Amino acid sequence: MTIQRLRIIICGVALLLAGVVWVMIAILKPAVQHTIVITTGADGGIYRGFAERYAKVLKREGITLDIRPSSGAVENFKRLTDDNSEYEVGFIQSGIGDAASAPNLQTIAAVSYEPIWVFYQSSATIDRLSQLQGKRVSIGVLGSGLQIVANDLLKQNGLTRQNTKLQELDSRKAYQALKNGTLDAAFFIGRPDAEMLQTLLKSDLKLMNFVQADALVRQFPALSKVTFPRASTSLADDLPHTDVTLLAATALLVSKDTLHPALAYLLLDSANEIHGGQDYFTPRGYFPNQNAEDFPVSDETRRYFKSGRPFLQRYLPFWLANFIERRFIILLPFMALLFGLLQAIPKMYAATMKKRLVVWYREIKSLEDEIWATKNPTIDQVNQWRNEIEEIDANANQIRIPQQYFGDVYALKQAINVVRERIISVAAAISPNAASAADSVATDQF
Repeated sequence: MTIQRLRIIICGVALLLAGVVWVMIAILKPAVQHTIVITTGADGGIYRGFAERYAKVLKREGITLDIRPSSGAVENFKRLTDDNSEYEVGFIQSGIGDAASAPNLQTIAAVSYEPIWVFYQSSATIDRLSQLQGKRVSIGVLGSGLQIVANDLLKQNGLTRQNTKLQELDSRKAYQALKNGTLDAAFFIGRPDAEMLQTLLKSDLKLMNFVQADALVRQFPALSKVTFPRASTSLADDLPHTDVTLLAATALLVSKDTLHPALAYLLLDSANEIHGGQDYFTPRGYFPNQNAEDFPVSDETRRYFKSGRPFLQRYLPFWLANFIERRFIILLPFMALLFGLLQAIPKMYAATMKKRLVVWYREIKSLEDEIWATKNPTIDQVNQWRNEIEEIDANANQIRIPQQYFGDVYALKQAINVVRERIISVAAAISPNAASAADSVATDQF
């Protein structure tokens, strides 16, 4: 069997094996899911609006976003920390949880600021939270991320339920209470282009300017200091009349750490398209980013912001890129094995061919050692040596070996001739007639 034929057979077997494994995996292993279950927030809220925009982008890649409403960031956090829940992705407000309380969560991206607004009804200017002591203040509904932040901020400024009348009202009820005078101040959270915020900003209610913002963000690292520029609400009416300093939480797109990497890349692409523009508080391209410390940033996020989507996903449809990547990962060990076999087989074959010759080299070496070790050989010994070398020569002529190894065969025959010449020399030293007979036999071999 030639080496070329052997190589073809090995390649065929390896490819057949790889093909069988490919088919079995394709049949038994389900493809990457095409539905993502996301927990958002209340209907009409910021998170719900984000999710609806994500759904449109993901639909282009054949992915369905199953949007499930919730009461807000706190409920989203609880849903996602449950390993047995169906929820895979959601929006969480910074400061709600951390890696210690949710070891199964990872940050896909920080996607937007969530400004915290305090509107009040008073003839005096309020720019410090401590000035709200003793007043009627709404801090948001129970279980909301806003209420957690408001409680922390007020507590840091010495306000408690014992010295201040804290109420739990939703945004619409809080607005009505401010308008009718049954409430002195209220916390709100959201983007300035939201319907409720537009209503508040265009009303005669006053907006608190956080003059202690720098100190507060040091106390609460999950918050950021942002500026709502003068006249952002209305250029014609110059509303607001001055720049207003606000505090802002950060909206985080998080997932369970079991989310498939291919889906994480799609979510990052969606976030880049949806949140990458300029807004009131950030320049173009600021969001999405990985500037979040609440939960570990996913590996896909780090790679995405360093070098973008994986190579195949940049140029192929999602389903095709994912199909190839999954099969490539499965076939990679077999390809490595096949490559190793292709490299090793010629060497193994060559070693096998030369092993046939090595046997006779050993016989020649053993015979030569015996000749040199015998100081006074007899005619019978010389004849025996001569018979042995001729037998070795006859066997060498019968070796079946590929053409590329003919050089090794002739090297063996050269070694045989060297030992034969040595036998002739020994025979000549004993008897010229014996040497002549040995030389005659050697001549017949050529």
